[in-house]
Amino acid sequence: MNRKDVAELLNRRRRQILVHSIIYYKMDDNLISDSAWSAWATELEELQKKYPDIAAKVPYAEEFKDFDHSTGMNLPLDDPWAVNKARQLLAMKDRGFCIQCEQLEIKL
Repeated sequence: MNRKDVAELLNRRRRQILVHSIIYYKMDDNLISDSAWSAWATELEELQKKYPDIAAKVPYAEEFKDFDHSTGMNLPLDDPWAVNKARQLLAMKDRGFCIQCEQLEIKL
């Protein structure tokens, strides 16, 4: 995986973890299974440890600086972009769209 691919994956995983943490902790709902969230979180933690120089330059670097895969409760669950994205995804669910978030790589 080249540096650009690593940066894109770090960015995607951070956004996914943040949005789905908001859905779970703040909106009392879920779109993905606990095991899918855990897999994404573990992958993110490993990527951040393996590529700290890249991780420091990707959006949400400060917010995820001490992130470990055990919980998303300590993330900025009031982040305006992420809250809006969480609302959009839940609205899609409410309108009857079948969202398989853990199988799709939804670009957040």
